[in-house]
Amino acid sequence: MIRSELIQKLADENPHLYQRDVERIVNTVFEEITSAMARGDRVELRGFGAFSVKKRDARTGRNPRTGEAVEVEEKHVPFFKTGKLLRDRLNGK
Repeated sequence: MIRSELIQKLADENPHLYQRDVERIVNTVFEEITSAMARGDRVELRGFGAFSVKKRDARTGRNPRTGEAVEVEEKHVPFFKTGKLLRDRLNGK
């Protein structure tokens, strides 16, 4: 599901809301999650999962085409851990 499909589904399920308001709500939620993660905070949505940021240390990698050693800088990457409710639903429990 992409963002526009999510907005459309929420608008269809809530006919009392305008599509532009639903779009603003969805964009605000995603922006808040992104902002919190950019600050290094953890975002937990009960029953769904938790978003956090993990740090990857600098390392020496290899260029797969040439086999040459390449220095890879330290970086921060997003990490998502599923909640118990989501895991159970995916596994048919």
